[in-house]
This record gives sequence, C-alpha cells and structure tokens, in this order.
Amino acid sequence: MAHQAWIVYIARRYMSRSGHNSPAPVLAVLGIATGVLALIVIIAVMNGFQLGFIESIIELSSYHIRLGLNPSYLHDEERAGQAEAAVQALAEKIRAVPEVRSVVPFKEFQGLMRGKRSTQQVVVLRGVPQDAQEQDTGMREKLVFEAGSFNLKADHALLLGAVLARQLDVQVGDRVTLVSVSGILSEEIETEDTAFTVTGIFRSGFYEYDNSWGYIALDLAANLDDTTVSLGIKLHNRWHDARIEERIRSFLAQEPYEEVFQLSAWRDYNKAFFGALRTEKLLMFVLVGLIFIVVGVNIFQAQRRAVLEKREDIGLLRAVGGDVWAVRLIFVFDGGLIGLTGAGIGLVGGLLIATHIPAFFSLLEIIVNALIDGINYIANGFSSVGASEFAIFSPATFYLKEIPSRIIVSEVALIFMFGFVSALAAAWFASGRVLKTKPADVLRYE
Repeated sequence: MAHQAWIVYIARRYMSRSGHNSPAPVLAVLGIATGVLALIVIIAVMNGFQLGFIESIIELSSYHIRLGLNPSYLHDEERAGQAEAAVQALAEKIRAVPEVRSVVPFKEFQGLMRGKRSTQQVVVLRGVPQDAQEQDTGMREKLVFEAGSFNLKADHALLLGAVLARQLDVQVGDRVTLVSVSGILSEEIETEDTAFTVTGIFRSGFYEYDNSWGYIALDLAANLDDTTVSLGIKLHNRWHDARIEERIRSFLAQEPYEEVFQLSAWRDYNKAFFGALRTEKLLMFVLVGLIFIVVGVNIFQAQRRAVLEKREDIGLLRAVGGDVWAVRLIFVFDGGLIGLTGAGIGLVGGLLIATHIPAFFSLLEIIVNALIDGINYIANGFSSVGASEFAIFSPATFYLKEIPSRIIVSEVALIFMFGFVSALAAAWFASGRVLKTKPADVLRYE
C-alpha cells in the first residue's frame, strides 16, 4: 500500500490548507458533532423514560407471559374449578423449562378502599405469595419502598403505592378498609368491609400503579374474591416469549380442558401503548437525523467548490500518472476525515452527557436561572428580586425524582455511523466531477 500513501498525504495537505482558508470544514465537523451529540442524548433520555414504563408494565403487570382463565369460561364454575385445580401442576411443569426464570401465582381484583377521614379510592388489589419478592427478582427491583418493606406475613398486611397512600392519607402502621360489594341490581346488594394494616409504601416509577395498586397475600385474596388463580411467568430473555409460549401450549394440549386457559405475551399486553412508544422514537430519530442531511449538503457544496478550485492540481496529478479513481479518493478521504472527526467528537460528548444527565440538567438550570435573574435585575432598575426557580423537569409537574437515561450500544453505533456515512456519501458524490476533468484541457494553457 506504499504506492497509495500519496493519496493520504495530499488529502491531509488539502484538508489543512482548506481549514486555514475556509471555515467550511470546521463548520461541517461541528455540525456532525452537534447532530451525533444531540441524537445520542435525546435517544438516551427517551430510552430512559420508555424502558422505565415498559419494564414497569412487564415486571409488575403483564409479566413476560400470563396464563389465566379464558373470559368465556368465567361463569362456567365446573370448568373453572377444574382449571384452577390444575394450575399448580402446570406451574411445576413450566418452572422446569430452562428458559423460565420464575412462575408466580396471583389473583387480581378491584375494590373500594377507605382511608382516614373516610377518604375513598378505587384500588386494584393483587394477591401474591408471601415470598413473591424472592421468587420474582424483577418485581423486587421495580418496587422501591419509601416506607416499610415487602411484608405480607403479618395478619391482613397491605402494600400500597405511594400516590395512593397519600390520597388515602395513610402511613405505615395505619389501618385502611376495603369495601367489597356483592349482589346484582335486581336483588339486595350486600357490602362487607375488611380491614388491612399498611406494612409498606412503594414506588414503581409508573404513576398508574403507584396511584391505584396494592398487594396482599395470595391466601387472603382467595378469601376475598372468587376469581381463579393466574400464573405470571418471567423468562431469562423476554424476546424468547414466542418459543416458550409454544412450549406451554404443548403442556396445555395434554390436558382435557385446554380451551379453558388463555395465554398472553408481553408484546400483546398494552400493544397500542408499546406501538406508540416505538413510533415516537422512530420519528425522533428522523427529525433529529435531518441535521445530518443539512450538514451533508454543506459538505457536498464545499467539496464541489474544492474540486473546481483544484482543477489544475487534478490535471497535474493525472498527467504524472495518477489514476482517476485515486485522485477522486483524495476528496473522499477529506469527507471521511470530516465525518470521522465530527462523529467522534459528538460520540464522546454525547456519552459524557448521557451518563451524567442529572448533573447536566442541573447545570443547565443554574445557567438559565442565572440569565433570568440577570434580566430581571436589569428590568427592575438594578434592584434585586427573588431567585428564579426554573426547572426543566420539575417534580411538581413530572412524576419523577430524576431524569432517567439508558444507553443502548447498538443505537449509539448506528448514530455514529449516520454521522460518518453522511459526510462520506456527500464527499463521494461531490468528487464525481473529477471523472470529467481532462488533463489536456486543464494544462493546455499552463
């Protein structure tokens, strides 16, 4: 490759000279760096929010796979009873599958809960085993307790979401009442109250659950509600859900009441919500990616101008034996160097900010508040006013304690390649004029 070293040498010379004579290469590098940095930070924050929601749904509500009673058999007491009797045996078979991480039986029903001062709220109660946290590590990670702990061993113990506990005006150790209603409209309606003691107050990071969910022991739920037990199945890799679902169906096929059960995977649970999040992320990629198109056009124009300005150099290189494609590579190398430098700077800056998002936004808020205070100070005749309290993501408005961030390596690599390839492609198309340059025409009057 020694005989091709002159291509790199001349490209570097052109690059250094154009950097002194024209701001275009510097602006192109800054444009690509800005696009890569912005896209990495925006996608990282978006991933933090979206994956937080998705994982809360998967780990707490939908599981990776749910096995429950088919709704059409809810009123068929005989078939439902047969199905519930087989749940335990099915759970043991499913636990034996190597890809399965945990199988947790649960019951879920709604009720009306009354707290202090007769405050009432609709609540979704889920009955789980007392050792559910030991069985399901995903649930243990998502349920962060602000007060108390995951304690369902006490008599009539209850775990409440933080927002729900605040609305009921209760704390750990307080008692609440579940009002259950039975009967139909044409008959006499009876109410029955059951008292619980709050043993833990949790946050899941998902407002809907913290606002309306509670956990009780599975055996207590069985006494309060006549719904059948369902199985929440977690996998070591949730993307293998389709394969494990087929395996479970083979277990069900061996039972005489296969049609009584219903399987649902996490992809189908809240499918519209997950689809909306995916569309939002794709549109954000496209919108921010427009930066690369603008920068690419800038590089294209700069390289076209460079080719025109160096027609004599191109003719001379061709005349001394330089291959047309080798001469073209000089300009392509310039574009690639611009793309690599810009994408590299943006990559380092983006990762630095994305891994320190709370500190970055705190610094940004300090700067903005300082500017606002300065403007107010001048506007009020150089008299001091109260300090500004601007916050980009205020806890009073948004349901979060800090801004989440999640970096996905494959997406970062894709963003880096977008920045590099956009510059490389622009340089390649702009250097096409080299093919039309004829040494004899250029050097005729030299």
